[in-house]
Amino acid sequence: MCGIAGWIDWERDLARERPVLEAMQKTLADRGPDAEGMWVSSPAALVHRRLIVVDPEGGLQPMVKQRGGHCCILTYNGELYNTNELRQELQAKGYTFEGYSDTEVLLVSYLEWGPECVQRFNGIFAFGIWDEAKQSLFLGRDRLGVKPLFYAAKGGAFIFGSEIKAILANPLVKPELDDQGLAEIFVMCPARTPGQGVFKDIKEVKPGWSLVYNRSGVHLRQYWKLESRPHQDDLDTTAARIRYLLEDTVERQLVSDVPVCVLLSGGLDSSTITAFAARAYQRAGLGQLHTFSVDYVDNQRYFQANRFEPDPDAPWAQRVTEHCGTEHQAILVDTPELAEALKKAVHARDLPGMADIDSSLYLFCREIKKQATVAVSGESADEIFGGYPWFHRPEDVHSGTFPWIRMIRERAQLLSPDLAARLRPEEYVAARFQQAISDVPELPGEEPFNALMRQMTHLNMWHFMQILLDRKDRMSMAVGLEVRVPFCDHRLAEYVWNIPWSFKTDGNVAKGILRRALKGVLPEDVLGRRKSPYPKTHNPSYLRAVCQQVAAILDNPNSPLLPFVDTAALRRVVQTSASGFDSAWFSQLMRGPQLLAYFIQVDTWLRDYHVAVV
Repeated sequence: MCGIAGWIDWERDLARERPVLEAMQKTLADRGPDAEGMWVSSPAALVHRRLIVVDPEGGLQPMVKQRGGHCCILTYNGELYNTNELRQELQAKGYTFEGYSDTEVLLVSYLEWGPECVQRFNGIFAFGIWDEAKQSLFLGRDRLGVKPLFYAAKGGAFIFGSEIKAILANPLVKPELDDQGLAEIFVMCPARTPGQGVFKDIKEVKPGWSLVYNRSGVHLRQYWKLESRPHQDDLDTTAARIRYLLEDTVERQLVSDVPVCVLLSGGLDSSTITAFAARAYQRAGLGQLHTFSVDYVDNQRYFQANRFEPDPDAPWAQRVTEHCGTEHQAILVDTPELAEALKKAVHARDLPGMADIDSSLYLFCREIKKQATVAVSGESADEIFGGYPWFHRPEDVHSGTFPWIRMIRERAQLLSPDLAARLRPEEYVAARFQQAISDVPELPGEEPFNALMRQMTHLNMWHFMQILLDRKDRMSMAVGLEVRVPFCDHRLAEYVWNIPWSFKTDGNVAKGILRRALKGVLPEDVLGRRKSPYPKTHNPSYLRAVCQQVAAILDNPNSPLLPFVDTAALRRVVQTSASGFDSAWFSQLMRGPQLLAYFIQVDTWLRDYHVAVV
C-alpha cells in the first residue's frame, strides 16, 4: 500500500511549486515509509509515498509508460489480486513488462483499455493517471471503497490525495466547515455521508466510481454497482459457491514479498480467514501462519456481557489457533496509552472518529507492524451477510432510519442551542436516510420483507461498512501496515447480494449460509458462536481518564470546542460519569466513555487542524 497525491493546474507552472508538492508528499509518509517519488510537468504533478509489498525494484512510482507516443504517468495505492491473469492477457496483445508488480500491470491496462480498465480489476485500489496526450487526469477507486480517495476542485486547479491531510497541505484548500460539515461532525458522527469530505471544498470519489478531470472540468462516472436479480441456486449450491469464492479470495490475497499475518478475534469471520489462510500456507509449504488478537489489561476482570458483546474473544481465539495450527500472539492495550492515542487517531483519520475503538486499533496495528507488513482481516462480512443484531430486531428493521445512529435527541441536547437550531439534527439524519434508500437497486416483484432486508443490506454496505473500512485503512496505514479484506471481494459481494434472506439466515441464525458454507472448515462450536464485535475496554479507569480530559477542556476558556456545546449539559455528563449514555449511542460499542472520548477528539481536531466555520 502507499500514499498518493496530485495537483493539476491550468493557471500555474507546477515546476515552480515543488515546496507545496513536497509538503503534500510529506503528509503521506506514514502510509509509505519505504520510498518516495515525484513527477512534475507544467500543468500536472503526481507524488507518491511507497510501502513496499511486491516487486521492490519494479514497482517504483510515479511510474511512466509510453506506447506509440502515448505517455501516461501513474501514482497508485492498492493491490490487484488478478495481476497474473491481466499480465497474460496484455502480453498476448504484444505488451512487455519490466518487472512483476501490479503497478505496471495497472498502468499498461490503462494504456490498452483506457478508463474501462477499472472494470477488469479485482483488488483494492485508488490511483491517478495523468495522460499527457489528452492533458487529462483519470482517477479510479475500488468497487467497495477499501482504499480512500479525496479531491478538491478550486477554480482552474484540481488537487487529490489518499487522505484529506494531503489536500489541506495545499494552500488553495482551507480547513473550513459549512453547515453540512458541522452536521457531519456533530450529528452523523462518527459516520460520514459517502462522497463528503466534511471540509467545505473536499469531496470523496465514491466506491465504484471513477473521475476524469480536464480543461472542461470534473466528470464523474459510476462504473460498478450492485444489480438485483433473482437468485437461481439452491441452498447447497449457494453454500458451495460461497466457500469456493472465499477460499479463492483468501489465497489470492496472501501474495506478498513481505511477511503476512491474519487478525484473529475468534469470531466467525476472522476464523474463516485464518482457516483458509492456514490451509494455503500448508499447501505452499510456507511454514506457520502468524495470527494476532487485541485485548485490554484487566479486561477479564471488568468484562460485562451485553446484547452486543456476549463473551470475550480470548478463549475463542485460542480455540481457533489450536485448530488451525497458527502461531498466535495477543496484544494487550492499557488505559493510559489508549486515552493518549485518541489524538493520534484523529490525525490518522483527519477527522474525529470512533474514539478508543480507533485508538485501540491504531495501537494494535503499531505492534503488529513490528513483525509483519501485511495483515488479512475479516472486516465487512457482517454487512454483506447480514450479521449485525440490527438486521434481526424488528424495531431496527422498521425504524426508518440508520439503526446504528441512536439517541439523536439526547446528543443534540449537548450542543449549544444555536448550533442545534442551525443543524436540526433529526431532520438532517432523516434527509440523509432518504437519500440513502433512494439508491437501493430494487428487484421488481420482490416480496416486501425481502425488499426491506435488501434495503437494510444496502444501507449497511454503503454506509456503515464505509465507516469501518475508513477506520481500518487509516489506523493501519498510520503505522505502515497494509490490511487486506477478503470479504470485500466484489465477486463475493455480487453473489451474496441476491441470496434471499431465508438462505442468509439458514437454520434461523445470523449468517446461517456462511456457517453452512464453512462446515468441515471450522469446529462446530466456532461455527455456532454468536456475533461479537471488535473488543473495547471495560476498565473503569478509562472512563475516569476521559472524564478528566473533558473536564479540563471545559475549564479551558480557549478550548475551540466550547462554542459548539452546551457546557453545563456536557459538564453534567462528566459529573455523572456519563450515566445517561449507558446504552449504545452509535454502532454496537460506543457508550458513555466513547461519547466523552469523541468530544476530546473533536476538540483536538478543531485545534490541530485550525478549523474555521463559514
